[in-house]
Amino acid sequence: MNDIRILKRSRTEAVLSQRKFFKKTARGRVVKVLRERYLRDDVACGIKSCSLCSEQYEASGSQEPSLPPAGHRKHSQFPQGHFILPDTNIFLHQMDLIESPLMKAPIILLQTVLEEVRHRSLPLYSRLKQLTQSEDKDIWIFYNEYRKDTAVARRQEETPNDRNDRGIRLATKWYNTHLIKSHTLSRSQKPIGTPVVVLLTDDAANRQLAQSEQILCVTAKNYISGLPDAERLADILSVPGDAESLEPTSASSARRAALYPEHLSLSACQAGVKSGDLCHGHFNASQYNYLEGSVSIPSFSKPVLLVGREDMNRAVDGDVVAVQVYPESEWKAPADEVVDQDTTLKNDDPEDSEAEEGVDQEERLVIRGQRVGGRGPSQKQQILRDRQPTGKVVGIIKRNWRALATGTTQQTVFATPVSRSIPRIRLRTRQAPSLVNQKILVTIDRWDVNSKYPEGHFVRALGQVESKEAERESLLLEFEVPFRPFGKAVNACLPVEGEGWIVAPKEEGVGMWGGREDLREMIICSIDPPGCQDIDDALHARLLPNGNVEAGVHIADVSHFVHADTAMDSEAASRGTTVYLVDQRIDMLPSLLGTNLCSLRPHVERLAFSCIWELTPEAQIVDVRFSKSVIASKEAFTYEAAQKRKDDLSLNDPITQSIRLLNGLARKLKAGRMAAGALNLASPEVKIHLQSAESSDPIDVEQKELYETNSLVEEFMLLANISVAGKIQEAFPQTAVLRRHLPPPRANFEKLQDLLMKRKGISLDVSSSGALAASLDQCIDPAEPAFNTLVRIMATRCMLSAEYFASGSVPRDTFSHYGLASPIYTHFTSPIRRYADVLVHRQLSAAVGHASLHATLHSKAHVERVLDNVNRRHRMAQMASRASTEFYTGLALKAREKHAGGVLPREKAFVIRTFRNGVSVFVSSLGLEGLVVFKEDIKFDAETYTVVVPSPSGDGREISMSVFDQIEVQISVEKDKNTQRGKVKMTLVDGANDA
Repeated sequence: MNDIRILKRSRTEAVLSQRKFFKKTARGRVVKVLRERYLRDDVACGIKSCSLCSEQYEASGSQEPSLPPAGHRKHSQFPQGHFILPDTNIFLHQMDLIESPLMKAPIILLQTVLEEVRHRSLPLYSRLKQLTQSEDKDIWIFYNEYRKDTAVARRQEETPNDRNDRGIRLATKWYNTHLIKSHTLSRSQKPIGTPVVVLLTDDAANRQLAQSEQILCVTAKNYISGLPDAERLADILSVPGDAESLEPTSASSARRAALYPEHLSLSACQAGVKSGDLCHGHFNASQYNYLEGSVSIPSFSKPVLLVGREDMNRAVDGDVVAVQVYPESEWKAPADEVVDQDTTLKNDDPEDSEAEEGVDQEERLVIRGQRVGGRGPSQKQQILRDRQPTGKVVGIIKRNWRALATGTTQQTVFATPVSRSIPRIRLRTRQAPSLVNQKILVTIDRWDVNSKYPEGHFVRALGQVESKEAERESLLLEFEVPFRPFGKAVNACLPVEGEGWIVAPKEEGVGMWGGREDLREMIICSIDPPGCQDIDDALHARLLPNGNVEAGVHIADVSHFVHADTAMDSEAASRGTTVYLVDQRIDMLPSLLGTNLCSLRPHVERLAFSCIWELTPEAQIVDVRFSKSVIASKEAFTYEAAQKRKDDLSLNDPITQSIRLLNGLARKLKAGRMAAGALNLASPEVKIHLQSAESSDPIDVEQKELYETNSLVEEFMLLANISVAGKIQEAFPQTAVLRRHLPPPRANFEKLQDLLMKRKGISLDVSSSGALAASLDQCIDPAEPAFNTLVRIMATRCMLSAEYFASGSVPRDTFSHYGLASPIYTHFTSPIRRYADVLVHRQLSAAVGHASLHATLHSKAHVERVLDNVNRRHRMAQMASRASTEFYTGLALKAREKHAGGVLPREKAFVIRTFRNGVSVFVSSLGLEGLVVFKEDIKFDAETYTVVVPSPSGDGREISMSVFDQIEVQISVEKDKNTQRGKVKMTLVDGANDA
């Protein structure tokens, strides 16, 4: 019998292997959590041909090493070869530099650094994870927290940041020692010498400690100075990286007086929010007035208004800010004038520091509310009604700085972002002359108290301005859409058969047939937009012997191909959604799956997840079941083709009968939803006509036509989503992936209510979703059918955005979807293009007993983290899609003008807002919103939302325009001299009424 020995672990090793922290529970209790980590001595270094680690790869079956043995030798300071080991500070501030293709040195990424970046910035963490999967970079993730030689425990009185910095220094020292030992043992040692590992850090304290410990370390600026492309890389260097060594522009001279108050520290902001002295929320810049912004705070019915640069205090659109609210006696109404940054600041010089001192006359007028042409008593009453809380930004809790596509002007440049909500950026670059007429990518680095503008750095040129390629890439980068090709690790997860993959011959309970229903003989078809290749869903309906109807929604079984905790799953989770541009689709999944193996193409067998109901003739649910299945769709229709099939009375085949059955049920389902209080909202949708399938040149634009079959598909997708939501919430009450739409604050509708009452005599009841739906149905103008659609669009803008959430993260009474009037909802029907749906499929599969649920979907914290990213990606995808449509609409209008021999197009437009110097209009036929600005003196009545202007024809008439009036505008597309992008300009041709 073998002897068993129990060895007592040393106290030092016990301290290293245990991690202790304190956690606050949902009930407010503080508990101590002690976690054990197992330290090993076989965590490999990742360098090819390392004689010390070669056996470890074979023994553990771990990832093959990826770093070249000699490192990178094209550096003047390290001719023997080197690797770089960046600390957290580098990834947080110099990500553009690290991502640059000019940075070719192999990178050692420590587990400590990766985790710290994840906690500090999710967007940067996503970029870093994508970088690790890139085939263009040599990056090795070293799990230093699990290697006995490099793990560190936090010392008494040591901050977490200091502990992490000490761990980074220890790992750097270990790597250099490891390399020396490896090269000593290796017979293949080159005479040029042993390569070194260089700690890359811009943290002065960390650098000093590293130097005192004889660790080789350099700043980012010193490092790039030794590379062949030093001058080009210097432009990419971020200001905070080594601020003391950068050459400031004259406008940022320390001798100048401060223009803004200093920000409070993060800890002071958090303490102020906790005590109730401060509020916090997202900063939203006004799209009409660059000197105004607002912050929505739950404790106030209206957003807190920020007026003037000093009160906005260097906040940028999307930042999470700490706000101090002024006393109620100082509250104000928003300005009633369009104040355009480009026009007001057109004479600003990026090098003229004197011009920045003091407050502009324009800004003084905004702050004081004093405008030319005083206000009458009725206007003063209107201002009192429109007053909202006013405050100032006292600190930044979280920055939303990201890469921005801009145009430039000559010399030391102002970079002007396309978005009106982002201020001009003073740009440091040595390439200014060569960047004229180029679309470029820039990043904001800092915004000092004595600088009128933020400072940033040039990342790279994207191409000629107004070129479709440059514009497409710029909006993908600006909205952080991942568009790199899928890497080897992701493609390795695809079926080895490739396009030759087929559903295996049927064997009950064996392989992919295990637990699946055979629905191949069922009359199933899909109905989608024209040109749809990623077909997520298909439907069927048939009469049952008892007089009821069986209806089914069949969804692509993506989770059969995309398994949890794989490279493909991680990539899909990171991308979050497919992004649809006018001329391109950025897929969430490789096209082999999205447009082929998962797509429910007609006449081929496909794996599906089916939701099948028994419904009464009145569309009441008798029963519902969920099952994995195999289907063979009989036809793929467009909405138009399905509509024609349904309406053709000469046809009575099984597919046509199925469509008619589905359509009859859909009408009743919709009527039931409307009766329950669901909203029938609207958003402007247009169709861009391209020259051909191969060309992306737009030739015209028009409003999308909707068919009854659009509603047919929508109703059954909603029914499936609601049915699945109930099932997974019952099975997984803490981690079910759901979607909710919170009721909007009533204050959001106050302006629309006032507009409708004064202009149309219509009362808008917003006491509930049902009351609002009934009121919207009454918003009718017999003389203008499009009026109701316009009001619905304006009502939609008063709503809050829907969001994904984990069921255990919020109270049960906040699960509901306001717009759909449903107590519970999720997304199940589009797993090819939405990652949330993939998670829902996994949960439903476990709920019906088809497969066990992966451990990560039992973790509420993990689900919350994934859904935070999915929510963010979804918002960004929507903005990218809108920006693409806006750009191509401009191109289509230019093409229309050219086709008409230079005659500018004219369109009817609704006035949707009035200002002291212009009107905001909506062109429904183009789904386009724009400003008509008047330079002449005009009469403005804020009480009645009316402006009176001289007739453009110069005949001495005066034209009166009010909100909801229809006017005629002339539309031109002009090149904006700042952004270098085509800009839609609208001018008045004729008004609705003579004054």
